[in-house]
Amino acid sequence: MFVNFRRIRKCQWLQLMTTCLLLSVVMVCWEELDNNVVSHVKSYSYRYLVNSFTFINKSLTIPREQARSFSNFQYLLDHPDKCINQDVLLLLFVKTSPENIERRNAIRSTWGNETYIQNSLGVTVKVVFVMGTIQTKKEEPAWSKRSGIGFQEQLLQEDRVHRDLIQQNFLDSFHNLTLKLIMQFHWMHSRCPHARFLMTADDDIFVHMPNLVSYLQDLSSKGVTDFWVGRVHRGAPPIRSKNSKYYVPFEMYPWMTYPDYTAGAGYVVSSDVADKIYHATLTLNASIYIDDVFMGICANAVGVSPQEHVYFSGEGKAPYHQCIYNQMMTSHGHVEDIYDLWRVATHPQVKQRTSGLGGSLYCTAVKLTLLCKPYHFNTYPCKAAFL
Repeated sequence: MFVNFRRIRKCQWLQLMTTCLLLSVVMVCWEELDNNVVSHVKSYSYRYLVNSFTFINKSLTIPREQARSFSNFQYLLDHPDKCINQDVLLLLFVKTSPENIERRNAIRSTWGNETYIQNSLGVTVKVVFVMGTIQTKKEEPAWSKRSGIGFQEQLLQEDRVHRDLIQQNFLDSFHNLTLKLIMQFHWMHSRCPHARFLMTADDDIFVHMPNLVSYLQDLSSKGVTDFWVGRVHRGAPPIRSKNSKYYVPFEMYPWMTYPDYTAGAGYVVSSDVADKIYHATLTLNASIYIDDVFMGICANAVGVSPQEHVYFSGEGKAPYHQCIYNQMMTSHGHVEDIYDLWRVATHPQVKQRTSGLGGSLYCTAVKLTLLCKPYHFNTYPCKAAFL
């Protein structure tokens, strides 16, 4: 029997290369896992052992004159009479950028259509789009060029037709999202304080308005207070990687964990909570530019805690299925598909096919398949399959 030493050497080199490749992949993944695990361990240790949120609130408290710099912006577009003499169930703010006119039109034609809501659901919901100003050096969008008029004039024309744009004179950017959040609570306080609920949402979110209205009507009949609901983040640590969009330097936030907060894609608060948040913004440093985290800081300062609702999505998009639509509140990441989703999600057959014992058992099985994944799926949790 002859041994082929050349083949053995080739196999050894192949094994060595494969081993090195596997080790490299493991090291990269372990580093990422290690950073994530260590950050959360530190966060939970700080949260439950040190528990210094009171100290954080005191550290972020500033004089009212200084805090006013985060809210004292001129209104360029405003509708102070939007809610006058109306019983408003929900005041819904859509965070948008000036150039996203197609997204706004899609919302006006689907889940944010006030006339549909009034006529079909029998309640008053006021939908307004909140924004800052576009960067002056930024290239104007194609529709503005085709119209032959300036960008701000185009917004004025849009507002003359729909009367639903609220704009303040600060730069509309990711790092000014907290200014946009403050703007919403200040606008409600001065323009629509009698609305029973406030909702804030991104302009790429889908809201199942019939489900949401039914849910809020039930809560309103019970006189709910201290209410804040959404997709809750608990014990989240600040991201210190400079490569991340959500990077927060130590100088801005030196502590190891954030107070509990809800994903900024979409959440709802009762009117009493909205009023408390408004007053919190009058004395808190709003330089941290992650708006949902700042909401958590404000809420913690006034003693309000968020509640989890499994059918409010986080950053993920909900699966497309009638068993999901039956209980859906929000889903994130919808632009081109919003018209089709609105049509199928609100179709009367959804309730018919998912009701009764047979429909309930069928939907439980479907949702187990769709939601109980062995990997992270940032929309509805597995437990939603059993509700």
